[in-house]
Amino acid sequence: MERILVTGGAGFIGSHLSELLVKNGYHAVAIDDLSTGSLENIRHLQAEPNFQFVRETILNAQVLDRLTSQADIIVHLAAAVGVKLIVEDPVRTINTNIMGSEMVLATANRYGCKVLLASTSEVYGKGVRVPFREDDDCLMGPTTHSRWAYATSKAVDEFLGLAYQRQFGLPVVIMRFFNTIGPRQTGRYGMVVPRFVRRALKGEPLQVYGDGKQSRCFADVADVSEAIMKLAHHLQAVGQVFNIGNTQEITIRELAERIVKLTGSKSTIEYVPYEEAYAPGFEDMRRRAPSIDKISALIGYKPSCSLDDSLMRVIKYERDRLAENSSRA
Repeated sequence: MERILVTGGAGFIGSHLSELLVKNGYHAVAIDDLSTGSLENIRHLQAEPNFQFVRETILNAQVLDRLTSQADIIVHLAAAVGVKLIVEDPVRTINTNIMGSEMVLATANRYGCKVLLASTSEVYGKGVRVPFREDDDCLMGPTTHSRWAYATSKAVDEFLGLAYQRQFGLPVVIMRFFNTIGPRQTGRYGMVVPRFVRRALKGEPLQVYGDGKQSRCFADVADVSEAIMKLAHHLQAVGQVFNIGNTQEITIRELAERIVKLTGSKSTIEYVPYEEAYAPGFEDMRRRAPSIDKISALIGYKPSCSLDDSLMRVIKYERDRLAENSSRA
């Protein structure tokens, strides 16, 4: 049975991926220090004989070495994520993302373990050519704005992963995630969909940052997890960079309006300047949409979940959580 090590395995994407791997007959080992992940995300997997959870940071070299020596594939998802966390704690962002990835790659190289390295659409920076393609130029903002620390750190991760592949022959695949949504995602670090849904269910105003005309594409975590699993087992993916996302574009204002409608909420929409939401001088991208031609051609990737379907899954999850919390009170 193939063993797959998922770093950040108790996080949002990591828990869904671990669930899919177990369902498909793999032995999934999740390592997570629970700094942003949660035991609640993987509680339903704990009784599975083909699932193992290790509560530890990937910066623990001894533990990482042991787990890597037993693994066939590593899916490296552990990272500091979320705009709010990045702006408020840039040192942690840089240390976790760069040092963590370097340790994973060096340890994987010791054992010849295949690595799928999670990156982000943030690496496109201020790119204006939409949709973004994997070989497009990237334009970052100034280093004086901590907002760009995440994008830059993940770009370094990509360079490092591809360097290991070219110099040492380590099988590495780079995955650039665009906005991924679904049950279990936390709104604590600025993720817009769970934040909107929770406020709508409580009848609170939905806070849209900026003018709300900025647009994004939201992919369901089920589609993203399926893509990861297929890339992990495709030989031609090695040494390549792939966008993973959806192509259905929507403005944040329209997203807020849709969530209000789907929840049947009486919530209003209010606009909050970026400098109040994050920090003075905060910069945002007006559009962020992926080209998925490359991954579609290789593994036949085609998102199967519509935005409304994904939103309804999040709404059900959040509604159930609210009901559970109310029953405990």
